[in-house]
Amino acid sequence: MSRLPVKKTYKLFIGGEFPRSESGRTYEAEGQNVARGSRKDVRDAVRAARSAYPKWAGMTAYNRGQVVYRVAEMMEARRAEFADLCSGPEEVERSIDRLVWYAGFADKLAQVLGSSNPVAGPYFNFTVPEPQGVVAILAPDEPALAGLVSRVAPALVGGNAVVAVASERHPLAAIELAEALATADVPGGVVNIVTGHREELAPWLAGHMDVNALDVTGADGEVAELERLAAENVKRVVRGAADDQSAWEISRFLELKTVWHPIGV
Repeated sequence: MSRLPVKKTYKLFIGGEFPRSESGRTYEAEGQNVARGSRKDVRDAVRAARSAYPKWAGMTAYNRGQVVYRVAEMMEARRAEFADLCSGPEEVERSIDRLVWYAGFADKLAQVLGSSNPVAGPYFNFTVPEPQGVVAILAPDEPALAGLVSRVAPALVGGNAVVAVASERHPLAAIELAEALATADVPGGVVNIVTGHREELAPWLAGHMDVNALDVTGADGEVAELERLAAENVKRVVRGAADDQSAWEISRFLELKTVWHPIGV
């Protein structure tokens, strides 16, 4: 007798776990039933990110780089699975290499983006980068994997916690990435991935008072409305590159703090 294959269940990734949507809804994408997240799922993801943020931001930059590198290791071991869920092996390799690149930058941000500033007076004046907090990311549809990695990695290495809304049309690569995150050393809640209809989820993230920044790289025509909602708590709105890597992409998710200190004290 021929056996029936066991189909994979594509769930959300919140707080280091894989729950179904609280609404019980699913939608069809790429030939699979995928969890359709609700506004309560978004609130749960933000709560998980806020709880995980202090520990992640409090780690040394070197340790954060080690954790991001570990994610690249997990993806390297699953290259074939990822290749089936995006444009192919080249996109997978580009995504892995990008994570390694950002991991190496984690402990160099203070030197590259910070400075010692000359001032007229008996003071030291330093500028140092600090994470913003909880960052919401609307992932681009293309490329499905590299686009998500390109937006999550710079926010992550800077010390932020992330709530990402996966591509609505191509969500399977995002769930595969969530499984790599779950088996790496990323603390639960530091990265949360919600699948579903972007036009339903994005406004709740834009208006959420506990989200510090909103990346609209993957947004469609609703950016103006998202910006209006984000203005309610002076939330930073980021428009980044869908498939690129740069230290300046990291700086979009950082604040620069200036410290004065008297000389000789």
